[in-house]
Amino acid sequence: MGVRMTLNLSLQGLCFLLSTMVAAQITELRLMNGGHRCEGRVEVKYKGEWGTVCDYKWYMEAADVVCRQLGCGHAVDAPRRAHFGSGDGPIWLFQTVCEGTELTLNDCHRFPIQDYRNQRLSHNWDAGVVCSGFVRLAGGDGPCLGQVEVHSGKDWVPLSDGNFTLLTAQVICAELGCGKAVSFLGDVSFRESDRVWPKEFQCKGHEPELWFCHSESCPGGACHRGAVQVFCSVYTEVRLMKNGISQCEGQVEMHISGHWKMLCASHWNMANANVVCQQLGCGVAVSTPEGAYFVEGGDKIWEARFHCSGAESFLWNCPVTALGISDCTHGNTASVICSGNQTQVLPQCNDSVSEPAGSAASQEIAATCSDRRQLRLVDGGGPCAGRVEILHQGSWGTICDDSWDLSDAHVVCRQLSCGEALNATVSAHFGEGSDPIWLDDLKCTGKESHIWKCPSRGWGKHNCRHKEDAGVICSDFLNLRMVSEDQWCAGWLEVFYNGTWGSVCHSPMADITLSIICRQLGCGDSGTLNSSIVPREGSRLRWVDQIQCRKTDSSLWQCPSDPWRRNSCSSKEEAYISCAGVRPKSCPTAAPCTDKEKLRLRGGDTVCSGRVEVWHEGSWGTVCDDSWSLAEAEVVCQQLGCGSALEALQKAAFGPGNGSIWLDEVRCRGRESSLWDCAADSWGQNNCKHEEDAGVRCSGGRPILLSTTAGIRPGPNLVRGIFSLSEMLCLILGALLFLVLVILVTQMYRWRAKHRALPGFEDVLNEAVYEEIDYLATTKEDLLGSNAQRTDAPSEDYDNAEEVPVPEAPPASWMSEGEVPPEEENGMRASQTGSSLQFSRGVAGPGKEESNPWLLQGEEVNTVYDDVELNALGTSTAVFP
Repeated sequence: MGVRMTLNLSLQGLCFLLSTMVAAQITELRLMNGGHRCEGRVEVKYKGEWGTVCDYKWYMEAADVVCRQLGCGHAVDAPRRAHFGSGDGPIWLFQTVCEGTELTLNDCHRFPIQDYRNQRLSHNWDAGVVCSGFVRLAGGDGPCLGQVEVHSGKDWVPLSDGNFTLLTAQVICAELGCGKAVSFLGDVSFRESDRVWPKEFQCKGHEPELWFCHSESCPGGACHRGAVQVFCSVYTEVRLMKNGISQCEGQVEMHISGHWKMLCASHWNMANANVVCQQLGCGVAVSTPEGAYFVEGGDKIWEARFHCSGAESFLWNCPVTALGISDCTHGNTASVICSGNQTQVLPQCNDSVSEPAGSAASQEIAATCSDRRQLRLVDGGGPCAGRVEILHQGSWGTICDDSWDLSDAHVVCRQLSCGEALNATVSAHFGEGSDPIWLDDLKCTGKESHIWKCPSRGWGKHNCRHKEDAGVICSDFLNLRMVSEDQWCAGWLEVFYNGTWGSVCHSPMADITLSIICRQLGCGDSGTLNSSIVPREGSRLRWVDQIQCRKTDSSLWQCPSDPWRRNSCSSKEEAYISCAGVRPKSCPTAAPCTDKEKLRLRGGDTVCSGRVEVWHEGSWGTVCDDSWSLAEAEVVCQQLGCGSALEALQKAAFGPGNGSIWLDEVRCRGRESSLWDCAADSWGQNNCKHEEDAGVRCSGGRPILLSTTAGIRPGPNLVRGIFSLSEMLCLILGALLFLVLVILVTQMYRWRAKHRALPGFEDVLNEAVYEEIDYLATTKEDLLGSNAQRTDAPSEDYDNAEEVPVPEAPPASWMSEGEVPPEEENGMRASQTGSSLQFSRGVAGPGKEESNPWLLQGEEVNTVYDDVELNALGTSTAVFP
């Protein structure tokens, strides 16, 4: 009974604990006081009451869980100390620690839920979250244009263009704080490996975010394999107002950031007017009277300048400049009178048709053709600098630089509303164009309204090539840089305006402005303002202040600011910026380096041969070949660890370089440890071209492997790319030596084999000699003692040699010419030519003694015949006393 009662109590306690744990759960989650649904102060609901979260141990992992739980992408920031303001009510959570993989905030480790205000905690430590959001525009020049992507909870995936409409684009732009959608583009290709969001959104246009739009699974479970790009802008609509009515003539007004604003006429031209008329379906522009339709009491005039070429479909597609624009004078508003015929277009100009000079027809044709033609500047980094191009007869073409000067350039700059001409460039300074060369030998006075009204050879008549294309740099041309002695992507911010570099003032310089500046300079997506740096000495222009960029701005030039002034702030207010991509200027890489890393060879066939290039002020440049000799080449080779100098090459022997020519008149003694220790002209000062780039060839260095886009080159080129000439000679000599060695080894083995067989061969010879001696002795005895009786005692003329029995003669059949006894087929021939002895009988091989009774037995022969002579080269002869 006691055991059962104890068990029941334990079960009741467990159930109570489980019910307490289940009850102690967060039921809802939200973000408050942020700019949109996916950022703000974190608040949770417990027992029907909303409360905050203490920021103790509040990290990005916990913020990631919050963002994922709310369908807001991933965490961008986890701000603390009541960044989004102090909340009220309970503080429900304390020490919330997540790993980042949890599905909800309930799954994270935390202290028990209670009101921690009772533990002396205050709302000054409320935690916050900034999420990336559910949707973004990626791949564009800024956050307000690009490919639509949504966050799947793990990563970003493209949204299909299936059933995508402008209303959906409007919801996306509004959610991102990017104004309104002006256009979208479907059927954009993407990688086959990319996953596509499996649903299609069908927005009505009034939803606060894409998350709240109705969505359905893709038809058949397969989404269309095409992405969609959206373009948002603060410039959303345009209209022409006359007497309060929108029609095809009147004052130009534009819907900007939710308000209708008039445009200033100071830089308004016919190209802009033509775009407006075509956009409104009002035909073509007839004229642009300034202030003709101005109405008192309207909103402030918008000073931004549009730089249209005339070929754009919408006014907001034209380049825009807002930085430094002066206030528009009262009543100076832009106006346009359109033709009013929505189907009318300007006719093509036919230069082959001529009308009598001064006739009404000729004047009308001239005016019509003049308005139809368009002008633009290309590849200059902005709308007010670049190669001059004219649209004529439907094709863009260039202008030849014969007789090209500032008077011609002034007409171009004024026609494009780019101020005055600073420079009239020649020799394709901004690169070579293509297509036709429309004009040549222009002789403008500088007062013409259009460049094609200047005297010239005529349309399409020239004696030029595109390497003579003309260009201009106007006073309104803008450029941007950072000035620092030792860092790249960090320094004093300077802007080029009116032909002069000047500082930029840092007030107020928000994060979005810093991001746009760094992105424009190719230095990352973020930056910081350094206000503690010591001000620069010296006097300089301080061009602009109060820059206030918006998310919709893709460059600094589109950001509104105070007007250009020569002294906009004090030296203490000049902006010093460090971007995310900051790196040491003294080195090609972010890591510390020595002089060796600041010197390289390019264009050679080995790593120790090529065009000499040096790193200076953040870029690689070449060395001029003036005074270039083996002494300078020796220093370069030693500095690079490439041995000694073999050649000091001139006249761009390894091809011309590009960029700066950093050094000229370099003079070394040959013993310096670095090229930087040699005497030379100042950095960047030279009178050279890249056709005079210096090069070296050093004794060391491995070959550079050459490859092509098609794969491995054919045999001859591959060998030439892998081995140098000296290495090829070494390989050939090595192969010959190896062949000789093989021959010698072969000969040695043959010689050794011959000498191993020689002792047995000599034994056979000795047996043959004794056989011959016995045969000759017997013959001599027969001759001397013919018809005489043979005695047992030997003659005294003989030594005490034992007689050897004479074998019986072999059968006559064996002695026939060319035959040998069958048993002796492997034996030696009776006659051995070329040896030191000659025989008239066959000699058996070893192992035949017992079966061949006529063989002599060498071991039984007493070699007492010490007067036997062997002739080295003749026939051996036995000599008897």
